[in-house]
Amino acid sequence: MNIKMLTMGAMALAMMTGSALAAGNTSALDDPAKMSPFFTDAGMKTLKSAADFKAAWTAMKPDEQKAVLKDCGDATLNKSHADFCAMAKMMGG
Repeated sequence: MNIKMLTMGAMALAMMTGSALAAGNTSALDDPAKMSPFFTDAGMKTLKSAADFKAAWTAMKPDEQKAVLKDCGDATLNKSHADFCAMAKMMGG
């Protein structure tokens, strides 16, 4: 009986730890608070004009810009945010 309880406790702890670690691994490109200034619609499908995009880009902190460019370098993320990443790369290098 004690072995079962210890095993179940260890499994529960492992599952909680795994989900907590996975939740911390998010992309800057999926953060609506950071990304909404670049889009004209709430669904974040239509980019703003180049001038508005540049204004939103320069309003970002340098470390946020680096995080966005890093995420745009990821092939999977870049595929789902291709238009945004193309504009961000023009602004940030």
